[in-house]
Amino acid sequence: MNSMYFTEEHNVFRQSFKNFLQKEVVPHIDKWEKTGTIDRFIWKKFGEMGYFGVNYPEAYGGLNLDLFYTVIFLEELQKINSGGFAAAMWAHVFLAMTHISKEGSEEIKRNYLTPSIEGDKIGCLCITEPFAGSDVSGMRTTAVKVDDTYVLNGSKTFITNGVYSDYLVVAAKTSPELKGKGISLFVVDRNTPGLSATKLDKLGWKASDTGEIAFDNVVIPASNLLGEEDKGFPYIMQHFALERLVMGVNGHARAEFALEYAVNYMEERHAFGQSLDKFQALRHSVAEMASEIEMNKEFNYSITKRMELGQYVVKEASMSKLNSTKLADKVIYNCLQILGGYGYIEDYPMARMLRDSRLGPIGGGTSEILKEVIAKMIIDKKEYKPAT
Repeated sequence: MNSMYFTEEHNVFRQSFKNFLQKEVVPHIDKWEKTGTIDRFIWKKFGEMGYFGVNYPEAYGGLNLDLFYTVIFLEELQKINSGGFAAAMWAHVFLAMTHISKEGSEEIKRNYLTPSIEGDKIGCLCITEPFAGSDVSGMRTTAVKVDDTYVLNGSKTFITNGVYSDYLVVAAKTSPELKGKGISLFVVDRNTPGLSATKLDKLGWKASDTGEIAFDNVVIPASNLLGEEDKGFPYIMQHFALERLVMGVNGHARAEFALEYAVNYMEERHAFGQSLDKFQALRHSVAEMASEIEMNKEFNYSITKRMELGQYVVKEASMSKLNSTKLADKVIYNCLQILGGYGYIEDYPMARMLRDSRLGPIGGGTSEILKEVIAKMIIDKKEYKPAT
């Protein structure tokens, strides 16, 4: 492991987490993939081991460790071959909990962040809408202030943990006339009257519950506002850098896992009197993929380091997600080809990996949107700044 970024403590954590996943998670993966429901006991076990609190403050039960522990958390989750399970975990930790931690009041942190770290509450982040997609400023969900409450109306879709979570972090327009500058964030309890969810049937990520959420005159206390009113858009943009880096790390990790599996298969599989790893065409293909993964991984580690130092890396994180998810799709496609007919069989991991990986260039900002974000920064000299 690269000692530029990872210490011996990091390596011990990696091995411990890897062992935990093999013992506590892997035996249940096939069941969860079939049922589309992750049993609650595993959330509690993650909480008891401290995995949900790796980079959160100790005051709320976290461990307050550096971002390279987060990288390890993400990389090892990609190596148990369930994009859905991994997504359920990181969507809880890095999407929902991030906003609770950064924008939540002290009361909200005590009521939601601490039990989230402990594995007693599951969260989801609700931004995407049926008619808005990657266009955050185009959302139609509204939150109207009435005395000491807000009344929510509208809908969200493609929400990871959207059906079985205990609370939702919801973006809604509090000042529609201001368009993108009139968005606010709220925390909403699952059992609030008027809130309903419908589970979506997906191509991949089968273990996770992806939902469409409806808000029909959902009344919540004004104290459920996260941060300041009408500051939701810069809050969302600020944390998109982390989300995109998360998906970038996921991309290089699943590409690496796929290639490792394919290389092991090539060593064991024989054709025309020799193992597949002796055929030059396959050897050179592996060399190219390994080189691209290594460069991609190094780039992602460098972004992590810069983020750890407090730098605002929205451009680099966007590049990370754009390139890493594209690379993962290419590598997994090629690795499936190396396995031949077995790559197309569900008893082997590559078929599921191919389906799960395909969401990478779509979720968390499509590749097309990311290209435009990057182009604006490079060509138009646009500057994205942190929320103040």
